Amino acid sequence: MSQDFIAVARRVLELEARTLTELIASVDGSFTAACEHLLACRGRVIVTGMGKSGHIGNKIAATLASTGTPSFFVHPAEASHGDLGMITSDDAVIALSNSGETAEVLTILPVIKRKGAILIGMTGRPDSTLARLADVHLHVSAREEACPLNLAPTSSTTAALAMGDALAIALLEARGFTAEDFALSHPGGALGRRLLLSVDDVMHSGERLPTVPVSASLAEALLEMTRKGLGMTTVLDQQGMLAGIFTDGDLRRMLDRGIDVRKATIAEVMSSHPVTIESGHLAAEALQVMETRKINGLIVCDKQHRPIGALNMHDMLRAGVV
Repeated sequence: MSQDFIAVARRVLELEARTLTELIASVDGSFTAACEHLLACRGRVIVTGMGKSGHIGNKIAATLASTGTPSFFVHPAEASHGDLGMITSDDAVIALSNSGETAEVLTILPVIKRKGAILIGMTGRPDSTLARLADVHLHVSAREEACPLNLAPTSSTTAALAMGDALAIALLEARGFTAEDFALSHPGGALGRRLLLSVDDVMHSGERLPTVPVSASLAEALLEMTRKGLGMTTVLDQQGMLAGIFTDGDLRRMLDRGIDVRKATIAEVMSSHPVTIESGHLAAEALQVMETRKINGLIVCDKQHRPIGALNMHDMLRAGVV
């Protein structure tokens, strides 16, 4: 028998979208109270739930942890066999159960209450045991599951997941959580590379840094540029300070002016006020300077304005900063 998969997909998405639309209208002062408790929490936010609610709880805990709210997931069945020792009076617990009557969750509630941890219940039934015992109850009901049998948790888990995201983002904004803070939790991702790499991690230094003395000829400078392959060379004075820079672009402009390459000195054709950045700055800052000034290379200097490195757009691309 032919199955119209597209029609099924659209029906499921429409039903779950309707569930979320209805969820918006249910957000009230309880949400504010939950956020205030979580912000005031001196310990960790522990999330618990059984079955599909547990999977959703695991994701909520991960989202909270990566957005500035220390959090982890505790399986309710394991909790009643020793893992309750992870929960202290300084913690807050978010317990998920669509029915509010999940046996494994209810079993651990008396201990959570005795420890003095804040309990936030997330259920689809405000008259349930979990809802009544919770310090704050977040109503995440779904009129109808997307499952045609109205059995498999679908719309209800979507509602719980969305409410968890709402909590995480509300707390993120209240804490003033920044992109840099996010990167500290994601050092292996593209954002982490962009925000945590410094110019020192990217630059060419030591023997790879092209340098010529201010007394060098233009021909000697061109040879140094060719050897180091950066399309530029630094020019140093007698004290080793940065006197200027010469780039491929300077060479093209010099040829337009009819200057004799064989007779010119580097001092005559260099740019004497090059754009630089100090060691320790983020590679993302260097990229911004290069884009703003419309240049392809940048010199890195120490606090005494001695050049210690150089980088270009190709280095940024290789490092994943661009």
